[in-house]
Amino acid sequence: MLLFTPGPTPVPQNVRNSMSDETMHHRTPEFEAIFEKTRTHLFKLFKTDEVIMLASSGTGAMEAAVINLCHNTLLSINSGKFGERFGKIALAHGLNNVEIKNEWDTPATVEEVEAALTQNPKIDAIAIQISESAGGLRHSVEAIAAAAKKLNPEIMIIADGITAVGVEAIDVTNIDALLAGSQKALMLPPGLSLLGLSNAAIEKIGSGKGYYLNLASEIKKQKQNTTAYTAATTLIIGLLEVLETIEAQGGVDALYERTALRAEAVREALKALGLHIYPKNPARSMTTIDDANASEIRKLLKEVYAVNVAGGQDHLKGKIFRINQMGLIHDYEMSWVVNAVELALDTLGRRAYDGTANKIFNEITFKIGN
Repeated sequence: MLLFTPGPTPVPQNVRNSMSDETMHHRTPEFEAIFEKTRTHLFKLFKTDEVIMLASSGTGAMEAAVINLCHNTLLSINSGKFGERFGKIALAHGLNNVEIKNEWDTPATVEEVEAALTQNPKIDAIAIQISESAGGLRHSVEAIAAAAKKLNPEIMIIADGITAVGVEAIDVTNIDALLAGSQKALMLPPGLSLLGLSNAAIEKIGSGKGYYLNLASEIKKQKQNTTAYTAATTLIIGLLEVLETIEAQGGVDALYERTALRAEAVREALKALGLHIYPKNPARSMTTIDDANASEIRKLLKEVYAVNVAGGQDHLKGKIFRINQMGLIHDYEMSWVVNAVELALDTLGRRAYDGTANKIFNEITFKIGN
């Protein structure tokens, strides 16, 4: 079965091998050396002033960022399930929440954010997805962050990069917390989250908030190449292997180029089949198709062609399907996925199979790509 959901993503064999060795104790010089190497790679990836790792899913990083960086009112950008989650986290901790809510195919605008900040001067943090994976949407986070900082230089910008870090270059000039999760572009099992922090964020964190998710505790310990609490040793060992593999294959810039080309090839191949791209501003992490036969297409892909792609949630359940484009994906596997979609459309009587998807995918990937 080919796993092409936008998380969890497939874990490469060499990474699985690295995690299958004997269990290592986290309070040892041997693990601290691994931790130090991993941090060095993460600074190159995040390009932030500090980077920390938490033994949690991506939601743990979201909650840690909100409680440590928002002290009064959060402005949450809700264009999907995960933008909605930021607001719920704020309310769960007794913070005020102002929400900009759009349909899941619609990105927030600079003007919407500026208006919200002007009307609500107590907003001290903004939480926004770079790639909102509920619908495959890309928000213009860098432009929004720059505009917000111009209005209020003290405001904290929390950018959920869980399906963006490792996918594309992110300008962190105006971002104070950049979040990532292990099971996306970093090609690991779930259970490890990461936060890249600005110096301004570290200053606002101060002594920190909360207990397990107190970022001040983690910053202090992780600068010493250890963690405040038990580290996710196996996942960190795997993360080092992933980052070293990326480095060996040309580095993150080469990874970004391959991902961008793959995203274009998939989108154009599916559009050539007459399918419609759902979000108005698609993210590179996945291609999302809205279609009346979305459930039937997913069922055929899984049961006949051994391809597992994701569906939609809430009001989009049964109305969309999402194909992952993150990570070190083999071109022949991606080619089979678009080919399988075309075969599924033929089975449904939508269009006769003629190899169009593969032709377009291969022309972009190999002809234009080279």
